Amino acid sequence: MDRIEEPRWLDPEEDQAWRAYLLGSRSLEASLDRDLSSHGIGLSEYELLSVLSEAPGERMRMSALADLVVQSRSRVTHTAARLEGRGWVTREACLSDRRGVELVLTADGREAVEEMARVHVASVREHLVDLVSREELLGLGRAMSRVRDLGCAQARAAGLVPDADSDGAGCGGVTDPDRAADSEPLPCPGAPADIDRAADSDLVAGPGTTEDSGRSAEQA
Repeated sequence: MDRIEEPRWLDPEEDQAWRAYLLGSRSLEASLDRDLSSHGIGLSEYELLSVLSEAPGERMRMSALADLVVQSRSRVTHTAARLEGRGWVTREACLSDRRGVELVLTADGREAVEEMARVHVASVREHLVDLVSREELLGLGRAMSRVRDLGCAQARAAGLVPDADSDGAGCGGVTDPDRAADSEPLPCPGAPADIDRAADSDLVAGPGTTEDSGRSAEQA
C-alpha cells in the first residue's frame, strides 16, 4: 500500500481564519436569501435572473447558464421551471443551431429583477460591505479571485469547461452566448440605471449601474 503523504496541517491562526470564512460565508448566503424572500424568491433564483439581465439579448443557453452560476444542469432546470411559472423567463430554441434550449428573460422578469436588485444591494451592504473597510473588501475580492482562478484551471484541465482559446470563453465570462465558462460564485450589484444594461462585480450577482448606454460600470 502506498504511503499517504502527511498533509500540511493548519496552524491555529490559519484554522481560525478558515473556520471564520466557512461560517461567515454560510451566514452571508442565508441572510441574502432571507432578505430576498420578501419577493418570494431565493438567492439562486435571483442569480439566474440577474445573469440573464446581463447576457447579450437577455438570453442564454441553459447549459451555459448552469456553468456560469456553478450549479448542476438539473438544478438550473428546476429553477428555470419555477421562474417560468411566474412569467419571468421563457424557454426557447437556441437561435444559432436550434438544437439547444435558451432561457430568455421576459419584460416582467426584467422589471422584477430591477426591483429585487434594490433589496439585494441593500442586503449586500448591510451584511458585508458596510461591515468591513474598503481595503478589507478589496482584499477579499483579490483572494477570492485567486480561488476562482485555481478552480477554473482545474475545471479546464478536467475538461469541464472550454479552454480560454476555444470558441467558448473559458473561465471568467461568456464571449459567445451559446457557450459558457465559470465565473465568480456570486458578483455585488449596484443600482440599475438603465433597464437595458447591467454590470457586475466580484461578490454577489445583480444588475449594476451604467455610465452610458454602451458601457457598464463595475461596483466595487
